[in-house]
Amino acid sequence: MASSASERGYLPDGARSVKIVVLGAFGVGKTTFVGTVSEMRPLRTEERLTRAGELVDDVAVDTKSTTTVAMDFGRRTLAGGIAVYLFGAPGQPRFAAMIRSLLTGALGGLVLVDTRHIDRSYASIDLLEEAGVPYVVAVNTFAESPGYSEAVLRDALTLPDDRPLVFVDARTMQSAKHALVALVTDILRPAGSHTP
Repeated sequence: MASSASERGYLPDGARSVKIVVLGAFGVGKTTFVGTVSEMRPLRTEERLTRAGELVDDVAVDTKSTTTVAMDFGRRTLAGGIAVYLFGAPGQPRFAAMIRSLLTGALGGLVLVDTRHIDRSYASIDLLEEAGVPYVVAVNTFAESPGYSEAVLRDALTLPDDRPLVFVDARTMQSAKHALVALVTDILRPAGSHTP
């Protein structure tokens, strides 16, 4: 007798799937976020940073020795049988064409922001808006990052009132899951129900 998918540890019968792309600048915490929130061991495509890469990328993050060269991949099943497939995009601008392809079929995007380099988030937001993909901005809190109010951040990011903004620590499950739930809630909200 064949066992059901749920007995084998896969998705429950009747689960609905959602594709989410996690974007942001180099070193903002995308790989950490996907690894933290994923219920399965995430797929990572990291390679060591090289001197050759420094010639084409702004990779001035002292604590990083690797970079995502294709994507990170993970999955989280939420209440109601919603399986969220997470695709973590590379952060260097030269990957913009690949990120556009990655956005195909995505129901939403999560933009991670580091307040030390807010301007590096513009390209990710632009890609999502260009693709017409709803998104949530998640400010990843680093110990050494300056703190700003939501109003100041919205102004700096030119973030419309209908786009959710949350604060997250990408290293902790509850915090990372909170950002993911905010995005899925926004995606599932009926059209026209946003309140300014």
